[in-house]
Amino acid sequence: MATIKDIAERAGVSVTTVSRILNYDETLNVQDQTKQRVFKAADELDYQVKPKKKRKQKLRIGVLCSYSAEEELEDTYYLSIRVAIEKKLETEGYKKIPVSLEALAEDGKQIDGLICLGTFSRSIVERIRKLHKPIVFVDAVGDEECFDSVVIDFAYAIQKALYYLLEAGHKKIAFIGGIERDQDGVLVEDRREILFRSIMAERGLLREEYVRTEGYMPKSGYRQGKALFEMADPPTAVFTANDALAVGCYRAAQEAGLSIPQDLSVMGFNDISMAKYLAPPLTTVHIYKEFMGEQAVNLLAERITSGREISMRISVPTTLVIRESVAVLGAEKEK
Repeated sequence: MATIKDIAERAGVSVTTVSRILNYDETLNVQDQTKQRVFKAADELDYQVKPKKKRKQKLRIGVLCSYSAEEELEDTYYLSIRVAIEKKLETEGYKKIPVSLEALAEDGKQIDGLICLGTFSRSIVERIRKLHKPIVFVDAVGDEECFDSVVIDFAYAIQKALYYLLEAGHKKIAFIGGIERDQDGVLVEDRREILFRSIMAERGLLREEYVRTEGYMPKSGYRQGKALFEMADPPTAVFTANDALAVGCYRAAQEAGLSIPQDLSVMGFNDISMAKYLAPPLTTVHIYKEFMGEQAVNLLAERITSGREISMRISVPTTLVIRESVAVLGAEKEK
């Protein structure tokens, strides 16, 4: 590849002169014939002008989390996404600015854009809208006409998980989920429960007594699992809305004298780090939490720098991770 030095030698001028001519330096005082010789030499040598590297803008990115540090430790799903967001911000050289609900308007003055992680009520979304800044929601939509979002493809995830249990011969499948209210006290719909009900009802297998909801922490999985295992006709499999509930379900099964998966199959959701260390290792739905956090940063930075007005939604697929907590029912057990 030709260099500026090659052009300078062919044109009979200095390297500095070649550089200034090729960069159209208007302050350079040389004859037109000299310029023509330089351009001709560059053309003959097929010189390629290297594009100048753009300096990356140091964006100030606000991060607003709806869950406390204590809640993140109970169920590490949101913790994993938050850590991924923070790592990506550091890698890109962006400044992270913590934003709180209490000081939302004031904190919002310091930022170029905001990442909202978790569950937010309608009134909170309206307060976020008034910031008039580029916004991306993670694991929520907010307002799809105005805000960008990074979400999970729940329909694909639940369908694949339940089909796996059904194909393993399970018909008596229970669901342990949670009940959550937003900052306005409004009940938040859990897509996992809605889709579970729909798929099981389509097959005539939905049993209301098998659908148990309370909280999303291990203690709720324990209590609801215990109630299920005390039934006269208990389920052969339990699908939990997250892995934290599965942990509690494991303990309830152990206390009931049930062996997993010989007596009871358990499937989780999220694939938290400890899932593979349970005994037996938990079959669960893996969510690409790190990818979600990284894409949230990319999406927000692109919208800030481009000025894009049309909102975008990234729907992230999931993977079923098959371990050892689900058994295939034999013909004799089906009877």
